[in-house]
Amino acid sequence: MVKLLFVILLEKHRPFDDAVIARHVEYLRDLDANGQLVLCGPFTDHPGGMVIIRAADYAEAEAICRADPFVAEGFETYAIRTLEVADEESGY
Repeated sequence: MVKLLFVILLEKHRPFDDAVIARHVEYLRDLDANGQLVLCGPFTDHPGGMVIIRAADYAEAEAICRADPFVAEGFETYAIRTLEVADEESGY
């Protein structure tokens, strides 16, 4: 069985304020509580970060991405990549 994850690459375009950071963190907590968040964090060598999520399909992944306060409020733009997971379960 093919297992897919969605990699959201975020690129920062304007400075954050504490309020939007708090809304973004709360959004990530909600994704995590729903079992959708796999991994996330800022890049140390590039303005932006990455969020890896579970979603039923690309359309759901894009809806999740667009609802992130960083994106919804115009602080970051995004690109989504679909990752076919290669692991022990899939035979690498």
